[in-house]
Amino acid sequence: MQNVHPKRWWALFVLATAQFMVIMDTSIIGVALPEMQKDLGFSQGELQWVFNAYVIAFGGLLLLGGRLSDLFGARKVFVSGWVVLIAGSVLAAAAQSAAVEVAGRAVQGVGGALIAPAAMTLLMLLFGHDPKELGKAMALYGAAAPAGGTAGVFLGGVFTEWLSWPWVFIIYVPIGAATLAATRLLPAVEGRRGSVDVLGAAAVTAGLALAVFAVVRAPEAGWGSTGTVLQLAGAVALLALFLVVQKAVREPLMPLKVWRVPRLGSANLAMALLGAAWIPMWYFLNLYLQQVMGYGAFASGAALLPMTGLLMVFMTAVTARLLGRFGAKNLIGGGLLVLALGLLWLSRVGPTGSFVIDVLPASLVAALGMSLAYIPAMMAAMSGAPQEQAGLASGIVNTTYQVGSALGLAALTALATSRGAGELGDLPALTDGFGAAFTGAAAIAGLEGLLTLLVMRGEPAAVSGGVKVDA
Repeated sequence: MQNVHPKRWWALFVLATAQFMVIMDTSIIGVALPEMQKDLGFSQGELQWVFNAYVIAFGGLLLLGGRLSDLFGARKVFVSGWVVLIAGSVLAAAAQSAAVEVAGRAVQGVGGALIAPAAMTLLMLLFGHDPKELGKAMALYGAAAPAGGTAGVFLGGVFTEWLSWPWVFIIYVPIGAATLAATRLLPAVEGRRGSVDVLGAAAVTAGLALAVFAVVRAPEAGWGSTGTVLQLAGAVALLALFLVVQKAVREPLMPLKVWRVPRLGSANLAMALLGAAWIPMWYFLNLYLQQVMGYGAFASGAALLPMTGLLMVFMTAVTARLLGRFGAKNLIGGGLLVLALGLLWLSRVGPTGSFVIDVLPASLVAALGMSLAYIPAMMAAMSGAPQEQAGLASGIVNTTYQVGSALGLAALTALATSRGAGELGDLPALTDGFGAAFTGAAAIAGLEGLLTLLVMRGEPAAVSGGVKVDA
């Protein structure tokens, strides 16, 4: 019989804190973006790199983080990830230029990519002996994600308004130090012999970064310019190299046979486009509140709390019940369509818009759609995977969401800039640009919602751990 760790629930608190902080890292900077832009000299189009540098490093290296966790032991990798995250936070907080800020955010992303898969491995080790305990632990661990998103929005406003924007990064130092001190509660995990697919990790991360860079620069350089064409071609070549390497090496980061798992492809497409619609909405809504409506940092963060609060409540208390009744396919498709409706509503905002009439109800509708689609898409991606591939399937779908977020934000920023979002101080032009971005995000969510309802297979499938989901 498997030994039961006597302090496993305290250990879960440490792991949930890690999940909380990794997700908070993607939301806490949103409210601070305009102040960072003023102090560090970001252009309106370049500002997205504060977000995308983290997401590309995090999403591009998640699979490598999982592999390192297997080889060197999950606790060691978990600790290493926190050390890297703290170092990146110090660099980002101390930045005096846009380039250093982006570098700090990338280092933070590397730390997150080490922490997240190691934490999941440790959770399974602590609670895998009992399906009931595992279910409770997964629910608590999962709740830390929307809680981190909510706290990030609020704390970002508090720190930026009453202290200064570097505090959105400084906060990671004491919390990280406390987490490192508490890692003695985690079980020691022996690594195993094997190799690291360094070439594959480098190819996929570089390919994603180059693709985003090309899309970001395209409005200025021209979509048909030699530079843009070469950059996009280089990105395609690097991603193709990644696939070739995965087929050729003995121990790849992503064995290609995993794509034979039913619904993995369609669920990953849904996750990619969900991220491509949701993250740009959150990004441009922050800018609209501050640059058009004139909200301060705290007021902007407070304005987003109803949306993030609804997300937290639905993801933790409602969606799981609906999943058993309606199935993943219907919730994913329906959720994406509801998200599209909320985004279309937001696209109608004007230079003199009202928060209560134009922003609040539309943001709540969008949050409802996100909360309906996100967890079912995750479950559908893992539903057909055998137990030995469940971790890999989870890593792939998380990576897909982050990649979709980065590419979607780059593309919609290019669209918004072309429609006037780069004209700081010109409220009609800014609003036109932001409205175009909301419309583009609505098109992404709406088309993927219809595609999911038409294409995704709907028969029941076993999820790792014995849970059944009608996908």
